[in-house]
Amino acid sequence: MTDNPPPQRGPARWAVVGNPENRRVGLFTQAVREAGLPEPRVVPWTDVLHAGGAEFAADEFVRLDSPGENAEADRVLRGLDDPTRVEGGARWYARFTGAVRTLTGGIRVDDPDELAVLFDKRLCHRALQLAGVPVPHSPTSGGGTPVRGWDDVRALMDAHGMPRAFVKPAHGSSASGVVAVEAAGRGRIRATTSVETADDGHLHNSLRLRRLTSEREVAALVDALAPDGLHLERWWPKASLDGRTADLRVVVVAGRATHAVVRTSRSPMTNLHLGGRRGDLTAATLAAGPHWAEALRICERAAACFPGTLCVGVDLLPAVGWRRFAVAEVNAFGDLLPGLTGLPGSGAEGLDTYAAQVAAAPAYVQHHHTRNHCAPA
Repeated sequence: MTDNPPPQRGPARWAVVGNPENRRVGLFTQAVREAGLPEPRVVPWTDVLHAGGAEFAADEFVRLDSPGENAEADRVLRGLDDPTRVEGGARWYARFTGAVRTLTGGIRVDDPDELAVLFDKRLCHRALQLAGVPVPHSPTSGGGTPVRGWDDVRALMDAHGMPRAFVKPAHGSSASGVVAVEAAGRGRIRATTSVETADDGHLHNSLRLRRLTSEREVAALVDALAPDGLHLERWWPKASLDGRTADLRVVVVAGRATHAVVRTSRSPMTNLHLGGRRGDLTAATLAAGPHWAEALRICERAAACFPGTLCVGVDLLPAVGWRRFAVAEVNAFGDLLPGLTGLPGSGAEGLDTYAAQVAAAPAYVQHHHTRNHCAPA
């Protein structure tokens, strides 16, 4: 990390490292254009990965976007030809964080060291815990506890009094590889997951959740996931809306909670691609009542653990009754909420998540310029 001078005055120039065909890049480009700024320079992740880096001008604001949903980028990062495969998370993490450190110059709004924490659920949990942010209990917080397979998972659940737990790949996203495990009494185990084992023995993501009721099946699945690293969390008893379990994705831009969406489901996973639905935010705020302001403050405290990152998406778990909250995850690329405008009083009213970032960036980089310009490690 090196110091760089404050940004030059005048219109900002943006550069985006992303997948040019992806709607994330398209939506951000639209936001920049509508702000009256020059068209962003788009640097494809595939170019960065094949060339071993990229350089940026001293006056360019450099935004990193997700390398996901591009078959070639996924092949290089995970070393697999099938994007539905679950395996390869540890390889993806090493190659992605390494690629981020090959980017030089520019005014960075995504800190490489912070990204390395955000993309390891064990490290992220520990960072939140040390900052006093409420999180579900985890025996793997910080990554010091080995989880070599199902035997370790079962032993940790027993030792920590966790009859229900979420088993998560340390470097996964979008619920990929997540297994919700319940000890049902008398030694019975059941689990919910979107992972399917193909005839060739490989693990694949599915858009359909399935229930496993055989401990042998659960053990085989967890054993297959374990080599990429696993993170365990106590199953948080989530609140409900209209008879469906609910959680929230809250986007925090430059330290302020600006956007929020409720996700509801009849299953343990609320991800929209797994059958979750957007819930009624007004109903959620009414259910939380005077505790809603605290919910947003918790998200802002979580984001404050990553001061060198302009925008994060915080997954917030409301407890039954909407009086207590915990942070499940903090996502570096958690801002894809098309058409959603800012919360009242957030300063982002009338702006989507991308326009809010464009508007907030000049003051943000002025404040953080001494830590946001990164040289190769």
